[in-house]
Amino acid sequence: MYLKKANRALAIVICIVLLSACTSPKQVVYFEDAQEFETLVEDNDLEPKFKVDDLISIHISTLNPEASAPFNLFRGSEEGGIRPEQVNYLIDKDGEIDFPVIGKVKIAGLTSSETKKLLTERLSDYLKNPIINIRIRNFTVTVLGAVNRPGTYSVNGGQITIMEALGYAGDVTIKGRRDNVMVIRDFNGTKVYNRINLNTKAALKSPVYYLTQNDVVYIEPNKSGKTQSTLDQRASIAVSVLSVLITSTVVLLTRN
Repeated sequence: MYLKKANRALAIVICIVLLSACTSPKQVVYFEDAQEFETLVEDNDLEPKFKVDDLISIHISTLNPEASAPFNLFRGSEEGGIRPEQVNYLIDKDGEIDFPVIGKVKIAGLTSSETKKLLTERLSDYLKNPIINIRIRNFTVTVLGAVNRPGTYSVNGGQITIMEALGYAGDVTIKGRRDNVMVIRDFNGTKVYNRINLNTKAALKSPVYYLTQNDVVYIEPNKSGKTQSTLDQRASIAVSVLSVLITSTVVLLTRN
């Protein structure tokens, strides 16, 4: 009788200790409400807008290279087959760049497509059908919080999704909340805070699914707020307690 009671008590204690030492992953699946073979039409066509302090490259070309040459700035001269480096434009505090020949052009708040249209109009007195290529040279995003590799990452091209940014950062850890991701967006000194739930397919239509230059993505820890070291400590304590209980039970059973 005593043996049965002791075994039952030991089993209960073991269950309690194990439950207290373990944490179950919660809300760790992306787009969990998406159905199999479901077609999602992406209508988010966000194009980043230029901001103050953006560093951009602008190259003008035409069928006549000599005609477009004055509108392209280069550093140095061509020597030994090495082409000179093209000069980038820094958008000043007034949102303007100082463009060759035509002077000041305000482009802050405009997209790349809108800037091309504006420059085409301003260049119409000098060039016919110019081809304009524009690229942001300092496009970076920062990912912080409960991710495996927090940091600031450079973006090649003019577009990046929040999922791609998390991929750069090694994905969200088991401790991070995917249902309440914060995106901090700055535009000329004004910061806007947005939240996105990556557990649902509705995230694809969020205004912050596509990130813009200098966005900060913050992954907050889950409600437990436990760090890995704390969890390891709890597990160690649980093992120690369990060891003591087993030893004590064995001693009692031996005596009886």
